[in-house]
Amino acid sequence: MANKNMKHPQNVAGKFYCTDANDMSGQGCISCGVCYSMAPDHFQSDDMGAAFVAKQPVADEEKAACKEAMESCPVSSIGDDGE
Repeated sequence: MANKNMKHPQNVAGKFYCTDANDMSGQGCISCGVCYSMAPDHFQSDDMGAAFVAKQPVADEEKAACKEAMESCPVSSIGDDGE
């Protein structure tokens, strides 16, 4: 489960978020690219390659793509805080 206390500072407000790469709990983004490939309109990378949520999903298909990316993240760096 993604660490809510270590959210990437560039996440836009909303339900989905990515953790900061500096999260030493083992859930920091490792820049694997899974989220970019599954929901490219919603995830972007910072200057260091770490993912952040650039656009919250609105449509059901967008939400499904973000949820699939979250479930596929190998280090559980994507979270859903239910907003």
